[in-house]
Amino acid sequence: MSKEQKPLRCPMGVPGGIIAAIIGLVGIVISIMNTNWLSLSFALALLLIGLPLARVTMLVHIALDKVTALEEQKKN
Repeated sequence: MSKEQKPLRCPMGVPGGIIAAIIGLVGIVISIMNTNWLSLSFALALLLIGLPLARVTMLVHIALDKVTALEEQKKN
């Protein structure tokens, strides 16, 4: 009895985006505590880049899974 298995993926954009967002949040907190405005701007930019990076990567892989499923249906 063989079961169809979903492909196991860990796209690098998701962990990279999550790590960038966490580092950005930590940087924001530390910058506010030290009143360092330059590093606050860098931390905010890192946060604003990291979150969409993770989301876009997840959307692309969801779309790829749907295309693969449609191709399998077309074969049958």
